[in-house]
Amino acid sequence: MMYEHLGARPRIHDTAVVAPTAVISGDVEIGPNCQVLHGAVITAEGGPIVLGEHVIVMENALIRATAANAVRIGDHTLVGTLASIAGATVGDEVFFASGARVFNGALVGPHCEIRVNAIVQRRAVLPEGTVVPIGWIAAGDPVRMFSPDQAEEIAEAMPELDFPGHVFGVDRDTPDLMVQLTERYASSLARHAHDRQV
Repeated sequence: MMYEHLGARPRIHDTAVVAPTAVISGDVEIGPNCQVLHGAVITAEGGPIVLGEHVIVMENALIRATAANAVRIGDHTLVGTLASIAGATVGDEVFFASGARVFNGALVGPHCEIRVNAIVQRRAVLPEGTVVPIGWIAAGDPVRMFSPDQAEEIAEAMPELDFPGHVFGVDRDTPDLMVQLTERYASSLARHAHDRQV
């Protein structure tokens, strides 16, 4: 299903194949010979998404751009089942295994491998050929690798995390943080009320 969102319609190359149960919404460009499989969601929430050539988006994967962070995925990249990419730039020939997660502002260089359930934290910068092991977390610039039990070390590698501020525009110290966050986010998402299926 394809939707016009905020006046922008998806643009799908005539050699690309999009499954009928995939959702493509807004300012999305899908390049030549791409494959978008069942249940995948590619949604441009205020910022553009561009998929290069021969990109494969597997079942139930999520690719999401925001006004603050566009998405660009390079040629010959595979986004595995249940993987998610939010507001990141991805080089050519990258492999995202099942359940991999990439957060806003991350830069993933060419030929990287993000293995099963691995995480690339916000604003992490992965040089060409980086491998993030199964279940591990990549953080910082220069990037460092952490096992999931290293919460303190991960926090130290990301001194400017401020996820609520960067993604939602709400100061982390706001007394009613979740009230402010959900009200602003709901207001933004309400723009979908005017979407049109195309």
